[in-house]
Amino acid sequence: MLFLTLTAEEWTAMLLSLKVAAVAVTFSLPLGLLVAWLLSRKDFWGKSLLNGLVHLPLILPPVVTGYLLLITFGRRGTVGAFLEQAFGLVFSFRWTGAALAAAVMGFPLLVRSIRLSLDAVDRRLEPAAATLGAPPAYVFFTVTLPLILPGIAAGAILAFAKSMGEFGATITFVSNIPGETQTLASAIYTYTQVPGGDLAAMRLTVISIVLSLGALIASEFLSRRIAARVGAA
Repeated sequence: MLFLTLTAEEWTAMLLSLKVAAVAVTFSLPLGLLVAWLLSRKDFWGKSLLNGLVHLPLILPPVVTGYLLLITFGRRGTVGAFLEQAFGLVFSFRWTGAALAAAVMGFPLLVRSIRLSLDAVDRRLEPAAATLGAPPAYVFFTVTLPLILPGIAAGAILAFAKSMGEFGATITFVSNIPGETQTLASAIYTYTQVPGGDLAAMRLTVISIVLSLGALIASEFLSRRIAARVGAA
């Protein structure tokens, strides 16, 4: 019944949140897989630093992350100015910026889940496949990747849920523009600031709880699959 009572603005905020979260996870997944593989399989100088940078958004105040994104990817930022001039790509005060902020905030959860899955894989399987003449890329895609698919899925779901609920970094980087950057979290904040907005804020809050809880349950289910697979191996 809650969905039937949503206004056009509320539907827009919810659909925009889904769009932002989907884009954030889609584009961060390849990089997350690469970083997780490096942290799990390789020993190199600066590994601890890389691990710290990856997880930094989890402990920094979200507004700090948003401000760093603004001065880096804003129109006057070094990277942002280059991207706008070279490719016409603008992040600040656009939904693309909201997706970037969501990707940054969800990236640690994505990497951690994939890394734990890689750590759980029996490393003897990869050398065994290599001794049969299989190249490293073939070993990864035919042996390692199928084993870590539940972990990848779990990480993607957690990152998606985090992206859906992201607020601090997003509003600092791209503001709160209805129809452009106003996600579920931003809309809830807006409704709590206006008279008579309590009912709308409650509707969106319930939707956020349902979506987040569903994502956590799905992630837990996939994590149990990983544990069962490792135990059976």
